[in-house]
Amino acid sequence: MATTRRTHVCRIQNHSQVADALDRHGWSASKLWNVALYHAREVWDETGEIPDEGDLKDELKTHSKYDGLHSQSSQKVLEELSEAFSSWYGSDDNRDNPPGYRKENYYDEDGNRVHEAHPRSTVTWKQNGIRHDDKHGRLRLSKGSNHKDGRDFILCEYEAPPEVELEDVQQVRAVWSSGKRRWELHVVCEHDIAPESPGEKVAGVDLGICNPAVVAFPDDALLYPGNRLREDKHYFQREEYQTEGVHGPSQKAQWAREKLSRRKDHFLHALSKDIVERCVEHDVGTLVVGDPSGVDDDDWGRHGNKRLDNWAYKRVMNLLDYKARERGIEVEMRDERGTSSKCSVCGDEDDESRVERGLWKCDRCGVVIHGDVNGADNIRQETLTMTPPLGDSGNGCLAQPRVIHFDRTRGFQPRDSRTDAAKP
Repeated sequence: MATTRRTHVCRIQNHSQVADALDRHGWSASKLWNVALYHAREVWDETGEIPDEGDLKDELKTHSKYDGLHSQSSQKVLEELSEAFSSWYGSDDNRDNPPGYRKENYYDEDGNRVHEAHPRSTVTWKQNGIRHDDKHGRLRLSKGSNHKDGRDFILCEYEAPPEVELEDVQQVRAVWSSGKRRWELHVVCEHDIAPESPGEKVAGVDLGICNPAVVAFPDDALLYPGNRLREDKHYFQREEYQTEGVHGPSQKAQWAREKLSRRKDHFLHALSKDIVERCVEHDVGTLVVGDPSGVDDDDWGRHGNKRLDNWAYKRVMNLLDYKARERGIEVEMRDERGTSSKCSVCGDEDDESRVERGLWKCDRCGVVIHGDVNGADNIRQETLTMTPPLGDSGNGCLAQPRVIHFDRTRGFQPRDSRTDAAKP
């Protein structure tokens, strides 16, 4: 039976009893991060190489700060630091900085910095550090040896979302909510799923930068523009938010980056969900996703490389994969190379047929198609023994796909929905 992992946000009912213990572990996570970062920078200065997570674990497993958390929780902190270095090192954006120290600055009424303190970092417990009492709604989270004061664990009484039963708990994250001024538990559970396939049809998805996704069905085509993503990126990366000091980014800059990250994450979740829901409506049983991996290995110039660096195609692929499988849709990842230079109607290959970014004109059969829809339909045909193109390709859905715009309050809606709603 197929399985899937889901994260459930739970409220801590006995928060006043466990808040101090969670605070100490959150601060210990920040201290371990800072110690590991200091060591990594020393090695970097001496050897010119950044230590990976294996080197960090070997070096710090005997450090006193390592014992501030359960051993697997400490390992998770070092893994996150290694991932942060890898993400920065692989970035082509000169504005990106390597991972910084975790600290919060406090100021007086005149704006002078009074002192700094460690923030409450997220603490992750893996299976060996978790005991789940589902009968009484409790999670027992193992303490670090530095914080064992007569009790070896933090006993959290939780309240799960309605109609959610926590079963087969894989991971628990204690996350400090600055807005609510309290801790909450993000519980990762593994669930069995046995959904029925919506149908036998096949759809293709072409992932892009300007248009994050284009979907080709046997009788329809959808285009998802990325206008909202670009607007958010432009707004939250204005000069007034790019304030840096000797101690790292300002509070305003940090807020802007976190806000941009949350909005982007929301957009990608909504995008993948909408695609899957529309696949169900179209009786799609197989979703073929074009894999653009390798495109970022080439040099596309300063502007092109920067846009590629912000392209979260792997994130979209992962979201589509698990959301589709939950609805009984099989997902196949296919290499997308060659799909943009091939006519989806007659199969003729010609790199010069793409007149503009959004226009494909085949010199052989004379068909005029939207360029991204052409690529998506070629991807759709990858799994078909016979390759019938989309119907009415001359002036129908291939040339004029339905445009699905994103609204933060209503989600994805067809472009003409507001116009239709306004009609008497």
